[in-house]
Amino acid sequence: MAFRLRLTPRDSSFYGMFTAAAENLVTATDLLGQFVHEHTRREELAGRLRDLEHAGDQATHAIFRQVNSSFVTPFDREDIVALASQLDDVMDAIEAAADLVLLTHLGTLPAEMGQQVALLQRCAIVTAESMPRLRSMKDLADYWIEVNRLENEADKLYRRLLSRLYSGEFDALEILKLKEVADQLEEAADAFEHVAHVVETIAVKDS
Repeated sequence: MAFRLRLTPRDSSFYGMFTAAAENLVTATDLLGQFVHEHTRREELAGRLRDLEHAGDQATHAIFRQVNSSFVTPFDREDIVALASQLDDVMDAIEAAADLVLLTHLGTLPAEMGQQVALLQRCAIVTAESMPRLRSMKDLADYWIEVNRLENEADKLYRRLLSRLYSGEFDALEILKLKEVADQLEEAADAFEHVAHVVETIAVKDS
């Protein structure tokens, strides 16, 4: 009878680290939702988002260090690095969007931006829910299908927003400012989809 004997156990710490990184994004998107609507608290909320971005960076570097120090990883090292990097990219885009609103002194934002953030909040929730399932590699397909659907919705919303920006409702300078913010929100949605693609790759390799 053939069997495999694993003398060195796989490092299981990555599952908790990825879950924590994804939960950080849930907190960040919730703060961004408040940031969009609560003008008087933007400085405070942006500061909290910067703290979360720093925490995300630390989590990413911790995963990288763990990859380098682990003899046996639960899945391919390049996939671990890719997943950590894409989660970090989401956080960077979220923080950048808020920072741009402050730096350019934007006031009331178009309703479409609130809708963009709502889609990001949903992406964050389903991503955080999926990370613990990496341990068993079960029930992950619904996750990446849902994120792909949400990203498609985000694309449509982004195009509608651009159409409104160029409709004559806004002056030229405001268009430039708002488009920079919209681009970062769109980049965050794309990064969530990239996370889902990495998870799909990991699951396919494991099957």
